[in-house]
Amino acid sequence: MAPIHHSWNFNIDRFLNPLIPPPPWNHIPYPIAYWFGFRKTKPQGTGNLMPIFWAFLGVFGAIAMIEAVGKHVASFPPHHVPLIVGSFGAAAVLEFYAIESPLAQPRNAIGGQVISAIIGCAVGKLFLLSDNFEDIKWLGGALACASATAMMALTKTVHPPAGATALLAVVDPTLIQVGWFLIPVMLLGCTLMLGAALLINNIERQFPVYWWSPEDLRQPNSMFRRRTSKKKAKETESKPEDASSGEGDARYVSDVEANAAAETELEKEDTIYAADIIIKPGQVIVPEHVYLTQEEQQYLEMISKRL
Repeated sequence: MAPIHHSWNFNIDRFLNPLIPPPPWNHIPYPIAYWFGFRKTKPQGTGNLMPIFWAFLGVFGAIAMIEAVGKHVASFPPHHVPLIVGSFGAAAVLEFYAIESPLAQPRNAIGGQVISAIIGCAVGKLFLLSDNFEDIKWLGGALACASATAMMALTKTVHPPAGATALLAVVDPTLIQVGWFLIPVMLLGCTLMLGAALLINNIERQFPVYWWSPEDLRQPNSMFRRRTSKKKAKETESKPEDASSGEGDARYVSDVEANAAAETELEKEDTIYAADIIIKPGQVIVPEHVYLTQEEQQYLEMISKRL
């Protein structure tokens, strides 16, 4: 028997999704909504060379733009802001090449970086209270990165480059001087990169695949379903009460025969589809014994949304 803590689960979207309005794309002219990732038809395939070409242009343009803007922001030099925070390099790879990954969507790209910047700055300030900061900052860096990862996982904003942001906020001497000002710096950089991604990635591809969640926010229920054994479902059904009349006995025998035939069909269906993952428009059905990570579940829901 599995330990009880293996069944613990927390889904923040259960509380947030009812508060998030559905995308307004149906109320916006299509030529405008197109550049925000909305499509009326399924995007055509582009092979593997064109995505590399657009990724090259996108990464170059986004990094150059963040650096250029940073050089002309008057408040950056007094706060010792560097030319660019190193984690933006990794973020650019995700947002311009792996654009279909859940890790590259706006909620993750912006939310993960902001959460990690806040945690990194907080841990850095805490460890700066010690007179031996230089001797213990390695521990602060580990704590910041681990805490940021945990918080991103809980909020479904996992963005791997953001882990580097939290780490650098504690161990990088330059970012230590930036302090809390790192939060608006990261927010500005994320906004600029997202703007470049919307422009470059929507020329021949589609970005983002979703803004908040792959689930349709207009529907109250999730598209993700677990397939339980139909034999088990059959066993949980209550048996019909005994009939007192002869006519009732005949009807009961007929029902038993019908149920036996139906059970045989269910067993055959369980045998055929027991190990299958079924993806339909608006629905993903997964066998109860299959374990999926959050990212894998979001990826399957994203495919379902495209159908």
